[in-house]
Amino acid sequence: MEYRFAEGKLDRLPALAAELVRLKVDVIVTGSAGPTRAAKEATTTIPIVMAQDGDPVGTGIVASLARPGGNITGFSALRPELSGKQLEILKESVPRLSRVAVLWTSTVPGYAQSLKKEVELVAKAFGVKLQYLEVLDPKDIETVFRAASKGRAEAVLVLGSPVLLSQRTQTAELAVKSRLPAIYFTREFVEDGGLMYYGVNTADLFRRAATYVDKILKGRKPAHLPVEQPMRFEFIVNLKAAKAIGLTIPPNVLVRADKVIR
Repeated sequence: MEYRFAEGKLDRLPALAAELVRLKVDVIVTGSAGPTRAAKEATTTIPIVMAQDGDPVGTGIVASLARPGGNITGFSALRPELSGKQLEILKESVPRLSRVAVLWTSTVPGYAQSLKKEVELVAKAFGVKLQYLEVLDPKDIETVFRAASKGRAEAVLVLGSPVLLSQRTQTAELAVKSRLPAIYFTREFVEDGGLMYYGVNTADLFRRAATYVDKILKGRKPAHLPVEQPMRFEFIVNLKAAKAIGLTIPPNVLVRADKVIR
């Protein structure tokens, strides 16, 4: 096994992918969209298995889920309806919620727009006003939290963003400091001090990715293995963060949590 990690520095990905190609590995496994694109640009012959990718069709990584074509297959984490469910959980956790700041990166092709659409549908149903705040660079994070407070936001919904993911500890700390209940798009935010996560069970996707590696090593072609979608989901609550912002999670919400951090 040859492991390579960019440590959140996306500009390092092309060189790391090229290094794996020079080593003539049999299969490359990628953990998110950035590494997948870097690997795609580095090789058209070595099989690539995506353990998770937000929207591999929308971003042009594969031709279609059923027939990916080329040398890439794996697992898509795209379930746009989850963003609406996240807003619903925020509303249940803060019953009088009326204004939500949405942190996102609109330049994520396809994926960001589909999430935005789902959030707006649920917001309309609950009578919640949304304040979109764009994060394109780490230096934007403090700015958007100031804007959320100035806009009288009562909670924060963090949609998929590679920038926010790379700065998740800072993001979680600023949400707590601003006393804003927040729900995130990956569990790592909650493990690093954030309040809540609801979404795809990524550990399950990585385990399933191993079965695709096995099939490829036994002779199957990536082009003939359909890209599969998530089957398992999880809800995680961090009660330490809840206490820090003075929020009591209602029992009917807490009882549904798969994991509670105390």
